[in-house]
Amino acid sequence: MNQEPMTIDIRATVKQRLPRHYRFIPGFAIRWVERLVHQRELNEILHRMHGKDAVSAAQEALDYLSITTEVVAPHGLPADGRFIFVSNHPLGGLDGLSLISVLGKHYGGAIRFLVNDLLMAVKPLQPVFLPVNKYGRQSRERAAEIEAQYQGDNQMITFPAGLCSRMGNDGEVHDLQWQKFVVTQAVRTQRHIVPIFFEGENSRLFYRMARLRKRLGMKFNLEMLLLPGEMFKSKGSRFRIVVGKPIAWQQLDAQHPLDEAQRLASTCYALKPTDK
Repeated sequence: MNQEPMTIDIRATVKQRLPRHYRFIPGFAIRWVERLVHQRELNEILHRMHGKDAVSAAQEALDYLSITTEVVAPHGLPADGRFIFVSNHPLGGLDGLSLISVLGKHYGGAIRFLVNDLLMAVKPLQPVFLPVNKYGRQSRERAAEIEAQYQGDNQMITFPAGLCSRMGNDGEVHDLQWQKFVVTQAVRTQRHIVPIFFEGENSRLFYRMARLRKRLGMKFNLEMLLLPGEMFKSKGSRFRIVVGKPIAWQQLDAQHPLDEAQRLASTCYALKPTDK
């Protein structure tokens, strides 16, 4: 089936979502949003990704941005078994693409990535995405699909924090609280956990915007509009992915899953390289 490449069209989206108000929105405002989200460049990436399998599509996006990754795996990537790869989430885009590329190549595309259901709009990556509704209850069908995938043989990848990292009052960039789901799923489906530390940060502008939005009490995640720009600011970068030793599911404290999730986060951050 030869479908057309996915295209982002801010103007058409605004017109569709706000039909009664569209004629009152100044053209310069729409053009500003188009530049803010890098519409032209994103469409070029999507065009290059079109027609490729998900792992190759992720690599195509990384190649467009001249992004390279160095995998540091003292124990090697596990060859046999069923695993949940858990990672910090510093960037909000390039980290996910990099993990799809690295782990997808290693496991022959047999991966599934638990993601915000909004990302299902990125059609080239749909085959490896496993959507979860972060803002409401899961449908029965979606919950069944998630359970089936965790019970299956594909390697699972997740950012247990959900949202990308933020800067704390101490000036350190760190994930938000990790969710207990990763622990309960690992124990229920008897999957070992592989901790990963992804080295990288967004710009100070991104973190300042996040803190300002929080101070103002705004629920809309305003800083997320900056993530496409953050991705293009990283053009030409090299990131390190440090892979830790697998943790057997039998070692997890199933009685205190939320506390155990935070311990897993600490394990990942302990992998952070000390050199620059």
